[in-house]
Parts: sequence; structure tokens; C-alpha cells
Amino acid sequence: MSAVYSVDVSITAPVNDTEVTARVADAIRNLFPEADPVHREGELVAEVHTMEGFSEELHRAEILDTARSIFFDSLSGDTFVFDLKKQAAFEGRVNFAVGDPSELGDVHVEVTVREPDAESYVDYVAPPTEDGQPLDPE
Repeated sequence: MSAVYSVDVSITAPVNDTEVTARVADAIRNLFPEADPVHREGELVAEVHTMEGFSEELHRAEILDTARSIFFDSLSGDTFVFDLKKQAAFEGRVNFAVGDPSELGDVHVEVTVREPDAESYVDYVAPPTEDGQPLDPE
């Protein structure tokens, strides 16, 4: 892809007393391999500047349409947000959390697109599909 994207991806996940911090960190890194989570006041936080690994998982799991819907539903200006189930993330799978948060809390992701624009970045991370296949095979 020839476009250059400038994005800030903030990731937070609560760490409960009953959880092993390293396992929650692994859950984050499984979907965002570039992340280096830091423990702060009962949660792990990380910031990355790419969603390449996450996008690959969306493609592999064939849930691009679901992802696009969630991203565009939350889009406000240059930012979109979504939550992920921690257990699925620990297993390396994307499972969007909708409705009430799970008992142990969810992984919260906030994406701010600096360049070129949020809509183009969503198209890059989760391209539109036809018959379940990305229109742009890149």
C-alpha cells in the first residue's frame, strides 16, 4: 500500500486481583504485537502506531464487515473506539465486546488517525468486502 498512515492507538485493559498481569499483557500483545503494556493503577496501558497485526487477524477470521460496522458506528471526527474480550484476545482471536462489559472488563482501544483521515484508515484496516472477500486484496 502506498499511503502512509499516522495513527495513535491507545490500549487499556483492567487487571483484576484474580488475574495474572502477564496474561493480560499477553492478551494485548496477541492482537497488537507492537504493544509494550505498562501496569498503572489496576490496569495495563499501551500505545502503538499501527494496527497491522490486528488487521491481519480481522482478515484471517473473516470478520471485516463486523469490524467496519463497529469502527464506523463509533467514529467521531478522527477517532474511533472499540472493546475486545480479554479471554479471546489471550487466545489470539478478535471478539468484539458489545453491550455490558464482561465481569473482568474488556480491552478498550481508541484509535486517533492523524493522516490521511479516519475513513481511509478504516478502509485500510478492514477493507470493504464483496461476497466476504476484500475488494482491495492488499
